[in-house]
Amino acid sequence: MTRPVRLGMLTPSSNTALEPITCAMLAGIDDVSAHFSRFKVTEIALSEAALRQFDASEILRAAELLAHAKVDVIAWNGTSASWLGFDRDESLCEQITASTGITACTTVLAYRDLLRRIGASRIGLVTPYRRDVQDRIIANWNSEGLHCFAERHLSLQDNFSFAEVSEADVAKLIEEVVREGCDAAVVLCTNMRGAGAAARLEQQFGVPVLDSIAVTLWACLVASGYDPSRIDGWGSLFSNPDLRAAAATGAASRAR
Repeated sequence: MTRPVRLGMLTPSSNTALEPITCAMLAGIDDVSAHFSRFKVTEIALSEAALRQFDASEILRAAELLAHAKVDVIAWNGTSASWLGFDRDESLCEQITASTGITACTTVLAYRDLLRRIGASRIGLVTPYRRDVQDRIIANWNSEGLHCFAERHLSLQDNFSFAEVSEADVAKLIEEVVREGCDAAVVLCTNMRGAGAAARLEQQFGVPVLDSIAVTLWACLVASGYDPSRIDGWGSLFSNPDLRAAAATGAASRAR
């Protein structure tokens, strides 16, 4: 008998998009559930106070609470390592697993894996962030071989405000970077509404559209050995057989 898969998500406190969108993607899939633990994040900026929000001690406390629910994987469902450095998420995953015994993943590390797998050389970057944050992201991504060829940003700082940007407006930004010639579009923020537009824009332009909320769910499913293709209608991220191959090898481990 196969037991249900429980996915743990570490969530910024002011985020109102990732929980409902994650649950929408999982609708109709009875053997997977998502569980969320929050810690304080109210603004995205490069000030000392804003950067302190992502201190590992706060995140680890939230991870411990998820461990009480006996989740199969714990994901940092946020993009802070994009401006703090990829090594921050690498260290965080190690700390989460050391303290809980549970496999950990993050949005940013999943992006690095995915973009390398698909061989994206001209990334179109869409974010709600300010120019200084955007510049830091582009520098960090470029240092990892992830070349940001085109970009759009909204110059917002209040984390709550990011989810107030409509899906139609996010889709317009995606379309703009695609038209500049990128070979993959990235919506880098787990409080933006890009996931719902991905499949339509991919069909229209023939370019992968990778949304942060969807990417985090994909990473959780792969880490737990669950076939991402069960997620239907949310774009090539879940339907591409090359990307779901990693999950297939672990599927048997969930059987009891």
